[in-house]
Amino acid sequence: MNKVLLIGAGAREHAIAKALKKGGAKIYAVMKHKNPGIARISEEYVIGDHNSVSFVKELDWVRNKKIDFAFIGPEEPLIKGMADMLQEQGIPAVGPNKNAAIIEGSKEFMRNLMQKYGIEGRVDYHVFTDSRELEEFLADYNKPFVIKPVGITGGKGVWVMGDHFTRKEEGIKYAKKVLDEKIGGEGKVIIEEKLLGEEFTLQVFTDGKRVMGMPLVQDFKRAYEGDKGPNTGGMGSYSMENHLLPFMDKEDYERALNILKRIIEAMRKEGREYRGVMYGQFMLTASGPKIIEINCRFGDPEAMNVLSILESNLVDIAWDIINGHISENLEFSNTATVVKYIVPEGYGTQNVAKGVELNVREERIEKEGALLYYASVDERAGQIYTTSSRALAVVGLAPDIYEAEAIAERALAHVQGKVYSRHDIAKREMLEKKISKMAELRK
Repeated sequence: MNKVLLIGAGAREHAIAKALKKGGAKIYAVMKHKNPGIARISEEYVIGDHNSVSFVKELDWVRNKKIDFAFIGPEEPLIKGMADMLQEQGIPAVGPNKNAAIIEGSKEFMRNLMQKYGIEGRVDYHVFTDSRELEEFLADYNKPFVIKPVGITGGKGVWVMGDHFTRKEEGIKYAKKVLDEKIGGEGKVIIEEKLLGEEFTLQVFTDGKRVMGMPLVQDFKRAYEGDKGPNTGGMGSYSMENHLLPFMDKEDYERALNILKRIIEAMRKEGREYRGVMYGQFMLTASGPKIIEINCRFGDPEAMNVLSILESNLVDIAWDIINGHISENLEFSNTATVVKYIVPEGYGTQNVAKGVELNVREERIEKEGALLYYASVDERAGQIYTTSSRALAVVGLAPDIYEAEAIAERALAHVQGKVYSRHDIAKREMLEKKISKMAELRK
């Protein structure tokens, strides 16, 4: 039986842990906080900074437990070189090395790579380090634009014209703030053209050469219904029973998959072989899929959609990635999934309801036919309390998207406290609007 070192403490990692356990693994987890779901299915766990390479290096497990491989969930430890350190300790890891994780660590690197190799799905972009040059450029830029810190911001640093600001002056002010405060860790900012269409996520497993696509997912980053409010880490997501999306067809899927294949091929040519999970965030536009960003790990919440219906053994997939021989027989059930996050009141703002007791009736959630994944909570004496981040997620699964949504909704009722969720995710009216919008754009 494989001993697996799991790095991370969110709902994404809970989903990874469940899939690994189902595949026959023994889990040894390193978590920033105690995730009750991961703790329950782990042989052992330790609470500590799971982003710290030096902390993990000093763990007895790494030295003495004869860990077979590691599965690294979040982006930060990958970008800092966690996979490299573990490999030096004789532990192979699922997740790219530091020199390949830069695909998420630097949006500038990603854009330059696509430009260099002429990869489809590129956008107009400009990188600035100087406030005066930035202001002069934007003064003459007459298209709607997006402001992005070059480094990682947990999905919360991007400002889109028309969503987060309306006047160019507001955008210039925020872009200067990104430079001055080094948001994302660097004194750089990217200005990109604003894309029109529908966002979607395509995640793949790759051994550095072969690439296996997973079902498409659409996630929702805005805090409030109707896609209003601040950006968050993600309020929920859905996938369809046919593994496409209601506004996409097989050709769109293949074009998006080919873009990721070309990026992985380009990385190899650059001496940055990429092994692990790659997450492509796309915009489906009138002219096809365009890259918004590339991430070096599973998405959160998107991991819950795909891993909840994965029929192949994740332990076997992990070894295939590590050994450089990924199988082409990747299977997912033809089941629709709807993820809805439960978050503390005020999530996404400065006034979050922290330390609030939650009543989580797990048996009733299970009875509804839904899955439960814990995210960021405090567990004390068997009782669950909110932190300032997402608390937990429910996943409705059914042969039909609307049935899956109804199951997720019923499951939400079994978590009580000062919390809220986005009830509009995957509702019929919402999906019909998306279908109409894309049909109009593609005329």
